[in-house]
Amino acid sequence: MPDMQQLMAQAQQMQQQMIQAQQQLAERQVEGQAGGGLVKATVTGTGELQSILIDPSVIDPADAETLQDLVVGAVHDASANAQKTAAELMGPLAGPLGDIGLPGF
Repeated sequence: MPDMQQLMAQAQQMQQQMIQAQQQLAERQVEGQAGGGLVKATVTGTGELQSILIDPSVIDPADAETLQDLVVGAVHDASANAQKTAAELMGPLAGPLGDIGLPGF
């Protein structure tokens, strides 16, 4: 079994890495789109909506439902991309938990 000081140092290092990864996610811009790029949504890596860009060609007052669907699709795509980004940044930090030697991890 690893000694307690080594475990504590490893836990502290993981905590610092986790904080850095969270800061990177909050600063990262991730884009999603719908309608072949006619509607684009930008979110942070943590999923906070930053902007929506709409191509004027899809603005039809007689068909607001299509535009609404495109906006929802773009936001959904951006959110999915943000989750993938988070998994890429945070995934490696979860690996050491199994290596610490603690029961149940």
